[in-house]
Amino acid sequence: MIQLNNISKKYGQKKVVDNVSIEIPEGKITSFIGPNGAGKSTVLSIMSRLMKMDSGSVLIEGRAIEEWKKDDLAKKISILKQSNNISLKLTIRELVSFGRFPYSKGNLTEEDDKYIDEAINYMQLKDIEDKYIDELSGGQRQRAYIAMVIAQNTDYVFLDEPLNNLDMKHSVEIMKILRKLCNDLSKTVVIVIHDINFASCYSDYIAALKDGKVVKYGNTDEIVNKESLEEIYDMNIDVKNVDGRKICIYF
Repeated sequence: MIQLNNISKKYGQKKVVDNVSIEIPEGKITSFIGPNGAGKSTVLSIMSRLMKMDSGSVLIEGRAIEEWKKDDLAKKISILKQSNNISLKLTIRELVSFGRFPYSKGNLTEEDDKYIDEAINYMQLKDIEDKYIDELSGGQRQRAYIAMVIAQNTDYVFLDEPLNNLDMKHSVEIMKILRKLCNDLSKTVVIVIHDINFASCYSDYIAALKDGKVVKYGNTDEIVNKESLEEIYDMNIDVKNVDGRKICIYF
């Protein structure tokens, strides 16, 4: 379990994360939703120790995040940030192999190759694994980065806008893969996501942020309703039940 206790972060005089306290349950998908500038990505960065908080605490399985050794934390948590700019000339396979660095330190073993192969196959990239990253479409590149995260084989997987640059088909495939990581491998997945219908259909829990604060947090059924969503987004949103799924209508 991951516990966030009263975490806060300022940029200058602006408080972008304001006293956030939530518990992330194990083996589930938790989605962070909310308008732009709500603090979602900042919270994710603090949770992964990529960014220092000004106050509060983050506990990973009961231990303060500052107490974890770098290598141990890299075997526990993997994160895919929203912007990934690697200037090196790398193939997909070489990129995915970076996910094994906490274990291999650059000297890949047969076990490392097994995880790399599994991640590449998971993301349906086997046929193009020798293509260079700069030759790929935006969607292919995004899938390659997600494969790198999967190859890291951590208990906790954090993804900041993983559906960026993906068409509808690949977006659905990514969400199904994340669901499978939870259901089959008991991974704990935390996503920052803008599409509230993907959040509704694939999440177990939703944390809604607004102005740096968590304004709603609970299981998906508790959050995906007209009243809650209109409070979060300040717009008219209808919620329809379609084949047992809650679909948000806001066009």
